[in-house]
Amino acid sequence: MDFTITTPLYYVNDKPHLGSTYTTIACDAIARFHRLEGDNVIFITGVDEHGQKIERSAKKSNKSPQEYCDSITQSYLNLWDRWSITYDSFIRTTSTHHCSLVYEFYQRVSESGDIYLGKQQGWYCVGCEEYKDEGPNEISPSCPIHKTNLEWRNEENLFFRLSKYQKQIEEIVSRPGFIRPQSRRKEINNFVSQGLKDFSISRVNLEWGLPVPGYTGHTFYVWFDALLGYLSALNRNTLPVDLNQLKDKGWPTNVHVIGKDILRFHSVYWPAMLLSAGLDLPNSIFGHGFLTREGQKMGKTIGNILDPLELLNDYGADPIRWYLLKDIEFGVDGDFQQNRFKDLINNDLANTIGNLVNRTTTMSRKWFNNAVPTFTMNSEDTSQLCTDCLATIKCVREAMYDYDLKKSSTAILELAVKSNAFLSASEPWTRIKDIMNKELVAYELYSVLESIRIIGFLLLPLLPDLGMKILNQLGITSIPITWKNNLKWGLLAKGSLLPSPNPIFNKIL
Repeated sequence: MDFTITTPLYYVNDKPHLGSTYTTIACDAIARFHRLEGDNVIFITGVDEHGQKIERSAKKSNKSPQEYCDSITQSYLNLWDRWSITYDSFIRTTSTHHCSLVYEFYQRVSESGDIYLGKQQGWYCVGCEEYKDEGPNEISPSCPIHKTNLEWRNEENLFFRLSKYQKQIEEIVSRPGFIRPQSRRKEINNFVSQGLKDFSISRVNLEWGLPVPGYTGHTFYVWFDALLGYLSALNRNTLPVDLNQLKDKGWPTNVHVIGKDILRFHSVYWPAMLLSAGLDLPNSIFGHGFLTREGQKMGKTIGNILDPLELLNDYGADPIRWYLLKDIEFGVDGDFQQNRFKDLINNDLANTIGNLVNRTTTMSRKWFNNAVPTFTMNSEDTSQLCTDCLATIKCVREAMYDYDLKKSSTAILELAVKSNAFLSASEPWTRIKDIMNKELVAYELYSVLESIRIIGFLLLPLLPDLGMKILNQLGITSIPITWKNNLKWGLLAKGSLLPSPNPIFNKIL
């Protein structure tokens, strides 16, 4: 089964921030999960490199727009490499095959009779690259997102007949599961119910953009250009472009993962554009929340921006991944709190999971010749720990299919808590003193080691490094492409050697 997932195409007016990293990590976890499930995954990310904001940022940096884009784009590529993001296609909207696709798509939309020349006036946010709803008499209105003054525009633009698709868009956005999470759907339904207005797809007096064929001085509106990156990313540098072949390359996407601030573009404008071009629609749009820091919006002016590269250098990938995926409900706003981050990581990864692995493998090596214990008790295990493991496997898989990363993470942690409680209740360090109890101790330690094996596998999509370290501590050094045959009870080989101890996680000081 094909599974296609996309991040937004990040705007390269500045280097990557924690928000874009959060989105990409979440998509990476979902993509890793589906690969382990045996799906043919296409994970798309990339950058949006056109528009006035970039043109102005390049000028401030004393660089040409292309030089500026090359520099910032490389910082994204370097960062995703450092974070071990497993994307399959990285698209740049300045690439030749993307530009060719834009022209092919535009030709289709034009032939549908959905393009016309008109006048556009209103307050414009360069940061959002969007006209706002403020009235013409309002003095110096500002953008609520970027906190910058809007600019008054009055110019000739090409327009797309969005209003033509009113009924179809009403039906699409009302479909269960098309807009996720559920809380976001009402916002879009309200917007659509007010009546869709045609939107401009070109700009004038803007050099840094794709020229519109047949209209001197017009370049494509950055959103009309950028949304098509999801299609050109599947085209994989192939020329000439054939939009009819996209079905064989992973289109339509299963899910576009985006920030809530660009939900309107993806759930209203984008479907209408695809309908006009005669292409299938994405299955769903998932709008996640914003990240704040200690309760405040992050920004340069107050100096509280969290640099994802510095976080990676200071703490490593897995602690940040765990905090973002486990502590923040995917789909709502989240707050990065330094003290909570340290407490959560030390408690969950070091004290709970790390301690479980360390003390169980240590006892096994000490009492059973550096190996997994062997025993002759009934192999058809019906113990509570076996039941807990099977229930956790089911819970994690269902939650991941539902993009509930917090629920998945919490379920794995709870299994580790139950496994620690099982050890504490059975007290093998006391029982082993009586040789008559060795068979029972072997059985109980094996049960905990088996739960650790399952924890290691279940962590692979969320915390790939830690999951692999856990499995390595059990002597498992290679991971199959899919995990379905490994998510069963009783597969840890009895009597197999356990490697020398190596702490899987060190506390954050």
